Amino acid sequence: MNIVTRGYLLGFIGVAIFSLTLPFTRLAVRSFDPLFISSGRAVVAALVAIPLLLFTRQPRPDWADLRSLMVIAAGVVFGFPILSSLAMKTAPASHGSVVLALLPLGTAFMSTIFAGEKPSFSFWLWSVLGSSTVVVYALWDGGVALHGADSLLVLAVIAAAMGYAAGGHLSRRLGGWQVICWALIVALPVTVPLTWYFALGITGQETLQAWTCFAYLALMSQLIGFFAWNKGLAVGGVAKVGQVQLLQTFMSQIAAFFMLGEPLTLRSLLFALLVAVCVWFGRKSQVQNKA
Repeated sequence: MNIVTRGYLLGFIGVAIFSLTLPFTRLAVRSFDPLFISSGRAVVAALVAIPLLLFTRQPRPDWADLRSLMVIAAGVVFGFPILSSLAMKTAPASHGSVVLALLPLGTAFMSTIFAGEKPSFSFWLWSVLGSSTVVVYALWDGGVALHGADSLLVLAVIAAAMGYAAGGHLSRRLGGWQVICWALIVALPVTVPLTWYFALGITGQETLQAWTCFAYLALMSQLIGFFAWNKGLAVGGVAKVGQVQLLQTFMSQIAAFFMLGEPLTLRSLLFALLVAVCVWFGRKSQVQNKA
């Protein structure tokens, strides 16, 4: 298995884990405040990250890495979790997954800023075609109806793309799982007081289902998913592996069908196949690394 293929495989594992994020968040916000979910999941993940770093005796990041870690924390510890949790109070998880189809394009763009990559024209062509395919699917399947939460979801896309690109780049030096662990620790001075404050609203009547969803968001979406995702971006290239996110829309819709009873059509699966073709040809396009 060559290094690019390994990157795609790791990226797919990460996307598979992330694809359950919106459905689980949709279930969790029925019992918890969205801000408790977004800050609390980061604190729980950090409580796992700290002993993991200590037991494996990982060297501390350089001061020069602090800026990148703050960008990563702003994007994937604060920005995306908070904005997506707020959006899931009103928007269906399946609708949210369609808006997040903009993530691959956003990640590719951010790779030129944070990872020093320079995608070729053919790469941009396949990336735009893949994202356009998802947009066409969304318009065909659900019309042009907009949700009030769409602005939150678009901001979540920008935040996640920024965090993904910076995280993939830093992972080339620090390691994939190490980067998310350090980012969670950097965020603790903010996430701990926020979690404490919003935890005061917990009544004790929250369902087991809600706590299970929260545990998944903390341990899988906020931590373990990034072990594979960051490493995949690092070894396969941020822009290229980031295109695997195009499949997340359809994977999230399948999850929403089984978990929430939201509709799933044959059309969804056919468009997912078209998107997979775009990802495949995008994989063969050139991306120069200037870093």
